[in-house]
Amino acid sequence: MEDNQELQQLDHILDQQKVAFNANPYPEYQARINDLDTLKSLVLDNQDALVSAMNEDFGNRSVDDSKIGDILTTVAGIHYAKKQLKKWMKPQKRHVGILFQPASARVEYQPLGVVGIMVPWNYPIFLALGPLTTALAAGNRAMIKMSEFTPKTTQVLAQLVSQYFSQDKVAIIDGDASVAAKFSALNFDHLFFTGSTNVGKLVMRAAAENLVPVTLELGGKSPAIIAPDMPIKTAVARLMLGKTLNSGQTCVAPDYLFVPRGKSRETVQELQQLFAKMFPAIDNNQDYTSVVNDGQYQRLVGLVEDAKAKGAVVTELNQNPNCNKTRQLPLTVLEQVTEDMTVMQQEIFGPLLPIMEYDDVNDAIAYIQRHERPLALYIYSFNKQTQQHILANTHSGGVCINEAAFHVAVEDLPFGGVGHSGMGNYHGIEGFKTFSHAKAILSRGKISLTSLLFPPYGTALHNLVYKLFIK
Repeated sequence: MEDNQELQQLDHILDQQKVAFNANPYPEYQARINDLDTLKSLVLDNQDALVSAMNEDFGNRSVDDSKIGDILTTVAGIHYAKKQLKKWMKPQKRHVGILFQPASARVEYQPLGVVGIMVPWNYPIFLALGPLTTALAAGNRAMIKMSEFTPKTTQVLAQLVSQYFSQDKVAIIDGDASVAAKFSALNFDHLFFTGSTNVGKLVMRAAAENLVPVTLELGGKSPAIIAPDMPIKTAVARLMLGKTLNSGQTCVAPDYLFVPRGKSRETVQELQQLFAKMFPAIDNNQDYTSVVNDGQYQRLVGLVEDAKAKGAVVTELNQNPNCNKTRQLPLTVLEQVTEDMTVMQQEIFGPLLPIMEYDDVNDAIAYIQRHERPLALYIYSFNKQTQQHILANTHSGGVCINEAAFHVAVEDLPFGGVGHSGMGNYHGIEGFKTFSHAKAILSRGKISLTSLLFPPYGTALHNLVYKLFIK
């Protein structure tokens, strides 16, 4: 498809969806439930095909990584939206002060229209259908731009969406970065993007041309802090799955780890023992997901080589020379890291884990404060005062205490970043509000006292109002 044809096709689908939306701008409750049921059927009836497609795209995508990270989370989100939808749709009464009586006030959440959803490659089903779930619950239509790095998943999902939904309700868009650029410049009613901070800036800039509001779910370097009171073995057990799920190719995976001074070696040993128990072998292990493509694999290898050249101590857990053939990069721990190493400057997005030591937990807090605000923060401590001290002195999109990554799967918690890690939230009621317009409505009946305030000014009533309310 040539550039002009691509743009015309995108415009055609957008126009088609806008016409359909304007014909039914406020879908009733049951219509939205029907859409959610249809989406649920799409996932459940075809989960094997979706899991197989993701496996093909990655070279080896653990079936359980796909079921936990993509299928279970998507279905759970649909169930939750269905359960809460009636309450979300109900107009909210608001207070009207005595000065504006007699009147009533309410807020109604109105569908925005057509939502654009831009999807990364790491969790292609969840990060496409999760936002779609909330967009449909809010009464919208959607165009979904998939990643060019997951072509098989895109092909299968596009076929299924066309079977289960009309194109004027949900459409899947394929194509490379040039198509993504055109997609982000469309005149949507809302644009939802998940991806890197650098690309997020481009998306926001393109959307600004049409004043399209954006939700940006970005990344960043999510720190983990093991407090002095926490046994290292316990902390490692709590963070390991969050780091190894999808081989660390997760926006909320712990990116680097703070440990008390002198605890690095113990931490590496505990990581090594647990990793070996989870993955006795790496190459051709169906439980251990491959790095998605050669480019990403070489980028990660380059990060390790750069760190090693600059003095880092590198420990590959379960090293095997055959791993590079399957791009199954074992969890690799880096000690004695410094800020001039590239691994400490970029989001890792893979199975590398730098470890830094601190003398006082405030040193770790100060380091986090000096850097861009992350998407997630992980605190490992059973001491309530320590937990609260770290919470009160750091900013992050979300937090897990004595856990890692799974706050994303708790349906009633908002998910989103802050600062360089993003803007806006989805999941739960926050997601419903993201994809809705909160319309303020003031209503009067047959009686209105407004005319008493008309000019000419300076009457006794005006003076009384000023005396009572301007003080």
